[in-house]
Amino acid sequence: MEIAFALDTFYAVMAGALVMFMAAGFTMLEAGLVQKKDVSEIVTKNIGLYSIACIMYLVCGFVLMYPAGALIDGYLPSIGTSLGLSTSLPNEEIGMPYGMDDGVTYYSQQADFFFQVVFVATAMSIVSGAVAGRMKLVPFFLFAIVLTGFIYPIQGYWNWGGGFLSSMGYSDYAGSGTVHLCGAAAALAVVLVLGPRKGKYAADGTSLPMPGSNIPMAALGVWILWLGWFGFNGGSELIVSTETSAIAVSQVFLNTNMAASGGVVAAILISLFKTGKMDVTMAMNGAIAGLVAITAGPSVPSAGAAVLIGALGGALVYFSILFFDRTLKLDDPVGAISAHGIVGILGVLVVPATDPEASLLPQLVGVVSIAGFTFIASYIAISVINSVLPIRASDEEQYVGLDVSEIGVEAYPEFK
Repeated sequence: MEIAFALDTFYAVMAGALVMFMAAGFTMLEAGLVQKKDVSEIVTKNIGLYSIACIMYLVCGFVLMYPAGALIDGYLPSIGTSLGLSTSLPNEEIGMPYGMDDGVTYYSQQADFFFQVVFVATAMSIVSGAVAGRMKLVPFFLFAIVLTGFIYPIQGYWNWGGGFLSSMGYSDYAGSGTVHLCGAAAALAVVLVLGPRKGKYAADGTSLPMPGSNIPMAALGVWILWLGWFGFNGGSELIVSTETSAIAVSQVFLNTNMAASGGVVAAILISLFKTGKMDVTMAMNGAIAGLVAITAGPSVPSAGAAVLIGALGGALVYFSILFFDRTLKLDDPVGAISAHGIVGILGVLVVPATDPEASLLPQLVGVVSIAGFTFIASYIAISVINSVLPIRASDEEQYVGLDVSEIGVEAYPEFK
């Protein structure tokens, strides 16, 4: 039993480390897709949000998400803190006993915390990409405190912490809804308050191109995200010390890889058919969309079904990005709301098609609950922050670039 405990703890920690590396992927992706005058700000923002997420989840987020009790059972968890988390504490003192439903402890509470906290940072990274190029750093970090410390853990409790979604049979294996839809709904709320980048839309509403600064860097970001996703999905099996769990983890790795591949091919083919060219940014978003689409249910489908699910995600993200940009006039420099939000909904709703134990109604309730709560709470939070401390960089600050106005260090000083 000690060997199994050690193995599963090590697996959880290493899976968490892979997911933590996704922070570098988001940083590279965003830095490559924004203008060169905003790259240092992107880097600072991503390092900062990750650190804030870790601290806020320790302060209160973890116990909110996995509480010992609830203020309103199934809906509003009781608050507490994990600041005293150490090897000297019994499991029950940090809230819900860690491990599996059979009451047997499979991994350490520290490993559990670490694996969970990197998911929180992922949700906030989604917001970062959507608001790139025009949001001030201090208000962004204030919003990060609210999202990572309170909004994300509350809706996470509904699913993974034993809340009402879990009770009604909602199925979301690694977080197409709990992580990705949550992050995208928060991003949408902030973008609506923030507005588009200066120069993004002409006077007649036409969307104007604002090319990224470094496509190879953005592509590197996608490769890092692809790699990190094996920890994201594979780690969500939670254990690997039994024959059944080892096989399940292998299937999750396989399906995660195949879904991403399906998303890329679908996005490239649609781009070629629609424009006569293979848009590299759509290919990159196709990979992310495929990964998001399979995240809610990567353990059950066959590898072939995973390709199809990923392809659906890749196709959906292509048209969603164009719809948000050209029809709704919502400026999302990296396509985060589409890739994580719209495709996140797809991922949640497609689960019953491959998993006979899942049903459509709980999935629909989950989508509406997670998206609705996160959007409303985020809209209120960012509106309050904006009333006290304006969140939008001025036209002049956007013109010179946030590297100059917010950071004081330019990423590419040799290119003027």
